[in-house]
Amino acid sequence: MNISQIDLKAYEYTLPEERIAKFPLEKRDSSKLLHFKNQKIEHFTFFDITNLLPSDSLLVYNNTKVIPARLIFQRESGAKIEIFLLQPIAPSTVIPEVMLAKKPVTWVTMIGNLKKWKDEEILKGKVQMGEIEIVLSARLHDRELRQVEFSWDNSTVAFVDVVEASGEVPLPPYLNRKPVEEDKSRYQTVYSKKEGAVAAPTAGLHFTDEILNTLKNKGVQTEQVTLHVSAGTFQPIKSETVTEHPMHSEQIHVEIDSIRNLISHKGKIIAVGTTSVRTLESLYWYGVKLIRNEGDEFLIPKLYPYQRQGDLPDLKTAFTAIYEFMVDKKIETLVGSTEIFIFPGYDFKVINGLITNFHQPGSTLVLLIASILGDRWKEVYQEALEKDYRFLSYGDSSLLWVES
Repeated sequence: MNISQIDLKAYEYTLPEERIAKFPLEKRDSSKLLHFKNQKIEHFTFFDITNLLPSDSLLVYNNTKVIPARLIFQRESGAKIEIFLLQPIAPSTVIPEVMLAKKPVTWVTMIGNLKKWKDEEILKGKVQMGEIEIVLSARLHDRELRQVEFSWDNSTVAFVDVVEASGEVPLPPYLNRKPVEEDKSRYQTVYSKKEGAVAAPTAGLHFTDEILNTLKNKGVQTEQVTLHVSAGTFQPIKSETVTEHPMHSEQIHVEIDSIRNLISHKGKIIAVGTTSVRTLESLYWYGVKLIRNEGDEFLIPKLYPYQRQGDLPDLKTAFTAIYEFMVDKKIETLVGSTEIFIFPGYDFKVINGLITNFHQPGSTLVLLIASILGDRWKEVYQEALEKDYRFLSYGDSSLLWVES
């Protein structure tokens, strides 16, 4: 297919405002679950996932943890400046390292009310952390690039603790509401542990410890990867040509044991969420880069999969190349980034199924869903609307199978 001729209008649908779930359900696993397999649509509740997944499955989920990335400062004049953390640039671009830093850090940000923030002005705010109070300062490092340096007056405290004590939960803009206390726990998966995301991997919000234990007892294996979700996941496609959309880059961290387990697994691989899909498929293409001697930097450009022709390795061969590279370089945790853009015409190399919520019209995520379902994505979404499914981050779920 000619990927330059994808018509974005074909991936739009009407989403009434009242169908957007503004708050989570009381119980995580009581959400609805749409099941699409063998061209057939069925309806369940999420807890039924324990019966729908084959016992030889490998469930891969994203263990990133959402940080309270929205920081509010008040100028002496009274004007509020809102700073939204996007991507660290100093002292490192590796998110875990920056989160643990105890010295000044610099981030690329979005800034609300920037016009009222003078170039040499240092914004200050008091942060209560248990019995101690610290002062957090923000200075414009580069106005044009929206780079902000943060510092605080206690060298025993890590940046992650400062943010946890002072920031607000970065709810998606389409919820159009202020965060409440409940969001601190509910806009977070039960298995989150690696701080760095500014948006939740929302497919995982339905899982409970009980479901995970039931799946384990059934024989379903689990594996963790980390993709720190960026605010770019909400960026609408505005370009006339889909392929010209500036796809957001997201940072990936994968342990060598995870690579080993993916190589040895013989059953179905099911991704929990589009972020896990992006991670797994990006890993495959990184293996291709290594096999083809295209350099060892783990960076997957958005159209890389569509530009590679000829014989391609199978999953085991590609992941073995990564494993051998990590052993040779004595790397325990592989760190990279991906801009991979998955849309109709993409040939999935790793996943056999996807657990995911229902996404915004005309978004990159709907394109990803259409790459699995083909034109039937419209029927699936229409069915969900007719059956009163709740949409977007706090909405209901689906289990979709990749069919050859």
